Amino acid sequence: MNTPLTGICSYTQILLGQRGERDPEYPILKKIEQQAFRAAAIASSLLNFSRQREGDYQPLDIADMVGETLELFEPHLRGRRINLERRLDGTLPRVNGNRGRLQQVLMNLLLNAVDAMPQGGALTVAAGSGSGRVLIEVADTGVGIPSEHLERIYDPFFTTKPRGRGTGLGLSVSYGIVKEHAGTLTAESTPGEGSRFVVSLPVAGGAVRRVSA
Repeated sequence: MNTPLTGICSYTQILLGQRGERDPEYPILKKIEQQAFRAAAIASSLLNFSRQREGDYQPLDIADMVGETLELFEPHLRGRRINLERRLDGTLPRVNGNRGRLQQVLMNLLLNAVDAMPQGGALTVAAGSGSGRVLIEVADTGVGIPSEHLERIYDPFFTTKPRGRGTGLGLSVSYGIVKEHAGTLTAESTPGEGSRFVVSLPVAGGAVRRVSA
C-alpha cells in the first residue's frame, strides 16, 4: 500500500512545483498531497500494530533510553510554549525489552501530551523504580480526557483528536507493546487539568518472558 501512496505523493509534489500558489488547482493538489501523507501514516500505524510482537529483547538502561528519546523529541517543542521537566533516576535497575519498541511507546505518549496542550503548559517525564518494577511517567497540564473516554483510549482507531489529526492507533499500539513486555500502561486524567500516563515494566531477571497481546 505504501508504494502507490509514495507515487501519489511524489507526482503531486511535482505538479505542485510546476504551479504557483495562485494557480486555481494548487489548493486541490495540496489537499491531495496532505491526504496521501495521512493515508501513508495510517498504513504505517497498521503495519506497526500487526508487527508489535516482533523484535529482539535485551537488558535495557531505561534512564538512558528515556534520555535519548527526549533528545530526539525536544526539537518538536520549539515555539510551543511547553516547559519540559525531567525527573530521571540514573540508578534504575535494567528491564528486558526491545529498545526501539519502548522508545516508540514513549514517543507516542510525548506527542499525545503536546497535542493536549495547544496553548502551552508543562510536560513532566519521570523514571523511577519500586517493588520490582521500573516506572516511566508522562504527565501534562493539557485539556484532559473525559471520564467516559478513558476506558476506550486503548481501542484501535478511537481518538479524541479533531478529524484529520490522529489515526487512533498510537495508544493501542503502545498498549500492545507494553503488554508484550509483561508490563502495564495506565492512565488517569482530569478534564481541564491534564493527564498522567504510567508505563510499568518488570525488572530484568532470568529469561525474557513474552506476553501475548
